[in-house]
Amino acid sequence: MKEQKKYFKSPYLKGNEDFLHKEFSDKLPVDHFLADQKENNYGTSRRDFLKFLGFSTAAAVLSSCESPIQKSVPYLNQPEEIIPGVANFYASTYYQENTFASILVKTREGRPISVSANKDYEKITSHSGGLNSRAYASVLSLYDSNRLKSPLKNNNEVSWDELDNEVIKSLNQISKTKNKIVYLSPTIISPSHKKILESFQKKYNNLEVVYYDPISKSAIIEANKSCFGESFIPTYNFDKAKVVVSFEADFLGDWLDASHGRKYSSRRNPGTNMSKHYQFESLLTLTGSNSDKRVPVNPDEQLKYLMYIFSKLSMTKQEVVIENLNHKAILDNICKELQENQGESLVISGSSDPQNQIIVNAINYLLDNYSKTIDYNNKSNLYSGVNSIFKRFLDDVEANKVGALIINDLNIIYNVPQLRDKLNNIKLKVQITDSKNETSKYMDFVCPKSHFLESWGDANPYTAIYAIQQPTINPLFNSRESEQILLKWSGYEESYYNYLKTFYKNMSFKKSWNKILHDGYCEIDYKRNDYIFSSKVAKDITKNYNPSQSNKNDTFLVLYSKISMGQGYQSNNPWLQELPDPVTKVTWDNYLTINPVHAKKLGLKNWHVSNGALNGDVVLIKMGEKSIKAPVYIQPGQKQNVLGLCFGYGRTEAGKVASGVGVNAFEIHDNFNLVQKNNFSITKVEGVEHEFACTQNSHTMMGRSIVKETTLNEYLKNPKSGNEDFKLESYKGKVSPSELNLYQEWEPSVHFWNMSIDLSKCHGCGACVIACHAENNVPVVGKEEVRKNRDMHWLRIDRYYSSDMTKDLAEEKGIGAIEMYKMMEEPASEENLEVVFQPVMCQHCNQAPCENVCPVAATTHSNEGLNQMTYNRCIGTRYCMNNCPYKVRRFNWFNYKDNDNFDFNMNDDLGKMVLNPDVTVRARGVMEKCSMCIQNIQKTKLDAKRERRKVRDGEVSIACETACDTGAIVFGDALDSNSRISKEKKHPRTYALLEELNTQPSVFYKTKVRNKNKINKNV
Repeated sequence: MKEQKKYFKSPYLKGNEDFLHKEFSDKLPVDHFLADQKENNYGTSRRDFLKFLGFSTAAAVLSSCESPIQKSVPYLNQPEEIIPGVANFYASTYYQENTFASILVKTREGRPISVSANKDYEKITSHSGGLNSRAYASVLSLYDSNRLKSPLKNNNEVSWDELDNEVIKSLNQISKTKNKIVYLSPTIISPSHKKILESFQKKYNNLEVVYYDPISKSAIIEANKSCFGESFIPTYNFDKAKVVVSFEADFLGDWLDASHGRKYSSRRNPGTNMSKHYQFESLLTLTGSNSDKRVPVNPDEQLKYLMYIFSKLSMTKQEVVIENLNHKAILDNICKELQENQGESLVISGSSDPQNQIIVNAINYLLDNYSKTIDYNNKSNLYSGVNSIFKRFLDDVEANKVGALIINDLNIIYNVPQLRDKLNNIKLKVQITDSKNETSKYMDFVCPKSHFLESWGDANPYTAIYAIQQPTINPLFNSRESEQILLKWSGYEESYYNYLKTFYKNMSFKKSWNKILHDGYCEIDYKRNDYIFSSKVAKDITKNYNPSQSNKNDTFLVLYSKISMGQGYQSNNPWLQELPDPVTKVTWDNYLTINPVHAKKLGLKNWHVSNGALNGDVVLIKMGEKSIKAPVYIQPGQKQNVLGLCFGYGRTEAGKVASGVGVNAFEIHDNFNLVQKNNFSITKVEGVEHEFACTQNSHTMMGRSIVKETTLNEYLKNPKSGNEDFKLESYKGKVSPSELNLYQEWEPSVHFWNMSIDLSKCHGCGACVIACHAENNVPVVGKEEVRKNRDMHWLRIDRYYSSDMTKDLAEEKGIGAIEMYKMMEEPASEENLEVVFQPVMCQHCNQAPCENVCPVAATTHSNEGLNQMTYNRCIGTRYCMNNCPYKVRRFNWFNYKDNDNFDFNMNDDLGKMVLNPDVTVRARGVMEKCSMCIQNIQKTKLDAKRERRKVRDGEVSIACETACDTGAIVFGDALDSNSRISKEKKHPRTYALLEELNTQPSVFYKTKVRNKNKINKNV
């Protein structure tokens, strides 16, 4: 692109970039002005005070007398499909890290700026869809300036022609030898990609395709091969399950599929049809936090519990002798409920041991769950990697049997560090990737892969679903699709687009190519088979069952992935780095989680420093010759003697955002097992402490009714259970807060925008937080600012642990108020701990405390019930932030844009392409907060006005509601008596947050209901 001319107001400014970026060209002469010591005493006169005030005011005014320059580039030839100021939406497909979603891509003036779920796909198909936080953040990765810009040969830039010629020449030579050409890739769900690989294999007949999934589900695949004679992963219908029993399967987090949340939540409406959820786990997971009954167990106890359930349910009544069985009463209760709900129950496991998965299959077979809650015909194609096959590939590399290695979209040296020293044995090493990473420097050639938003593609994620991926922007760099690269090396000169179009025209679908392209997907009929279960496999395990000898000193290390970072593919994405972990609320880090009692035994601590930030000890984890250092985070609710460490961090060649953040858990991913037992040691590193960046440092509600809870039994007896009306003491007696009112009565005009949040459906996943970032240009501030409680999230999700201390217990034991509240802040023991999540944004109070204290009326109330911010009027007094009881206002302490100290993706010229032009980018000294996506409200109102009709219920699209896959958030016009929000407002579970303050919020919550029917308190 031709460099733009620059103009300067003065010859002194030319070439003086530092001057142009400074707010003050010289330091203010404060020291000189205050040189007289008489000015610093406490007896300052009125005249001196006015002098100080006048000086500071004049300095502030002079510093901001010039408005920021906004550059705009006009269209010379306007594209036909683009109308300036109007968004275009394109149906496409997201597939990364074994996660699939049918999406709508929002573009403005040819720039993709956000993605959202394809609602038509969710309504029409048998699969319910769903996006996680990584999918919503993926649009920012498109504008990552660290992406590869051209092909590399030995880390030097070359042309595509040179790379193609040399690779093809080498492949031809190696194909004539006995050595293999290996195409190493994560699971491929693209039918056209697989077809191209077939052509590639015909040209190079010694080609072998090896699938490697860094966090594999190989155990499920192998178990189904043993039980049904076929390698596959079924789909799970949580929406049809009345009883769910999960063993270490974090299905609301990162286990198998992003669609589970929507299906699971459809059965969490309080009533006689509400599902019951038991969770057996060693770490405190997102799924365990949302369960009705959570049971902390050691990882090696899982098979013991599964064997007990299997023997209880078995028709042969073959009892398995199990000694030292904990939680027997709970297990007996589970067996009874499973028997009562045959065909409407579901038992799952996250174990990486095929034996465990076989017993799970046997239990589900006994319960008649196949073809009902488990669909083994509409299979999931998201995971194909089998550990045994990958180990065979490693053996081939060791034995010098691999002549060429083509690595597609994998950072194999990061995932499998032991392969680092073995690549020298391979003659040709080629990597296809979008960014340089830890693997790239070991490669002979590196091919830049186009981002999925720049690429054509397709997907067959489930047997019944085919989906199309279409580009929404031309490639920003000199990159290609993987398929285009393979076509070229296979000798085809046609474009991948033409190949894809021909491929689908030859498929006998009900939809035409154009219709599939428009909709983004096609659902097909598929053959339904009745698989025969091999009961012999389960009987053999039962017969040969030899329980592992447990010792109270056994120590386990559990490796896991969390919903925000996954395998680390998007670790250079600052939105994901600053997204708090749903449970720990830590950002910009991974860490070794440990139970409080275990930590005390080992002398490990977390502590708060003077500004409230959290620090912690550091330990050395040693496993054989491998070792890593990791900070310690003390996690309530985690099983004693179990340690946890998540994948996705510890990158060294990721880019400016992720490099050096956290530690690499793959370094100790020994033998591809997610659970390590007694084969490691941890030692405290003396004299070293780690700084955590947490967005929440309080653990419990300390006896306050911030989140109101009840049980299903109590709710069925009384729908207002747990939501008793709040009363204040007054001279009139006990009255509701609304009766003690100093405000004038306020009535909305045409609309009254309200929001409802169902706490029984909110899982705390954080997808809404990322969607809000994308829609409203929320800045990323970095770890240091988060430590100072200066995070800028408009929407936060508070996490509260239960406490063993209550007011009734304190009164019974004669514990004083101060001591009681101290004890209330301590989370409950691991056996009793329960967790609740509560999204909190600006409550848009109709009697807003913030509006009264703003001296310049920068925050005002609209006639539609919205608390509005006028950015160019705000002078940054922060009175409103101090007066807000919900603490949801965010202050711009710095100019986060065009600031080298906050050099994240959105701050360079490329990163700014993600910004939503409908939302002002806020400047330093300005307060900001949730606006209820006012830009979308206004657009919808204008559309309705142009069409001469009223705004329809559900027509207004706000970021958090759209992103909430579980339907926990409902937004609408409360003046429309037929609207969903109007009905939600009248629901007996509805309450206002901090209702005793009578702020009359426009956001309200619904009581959290847990299904504890038949769960005895003593169990």
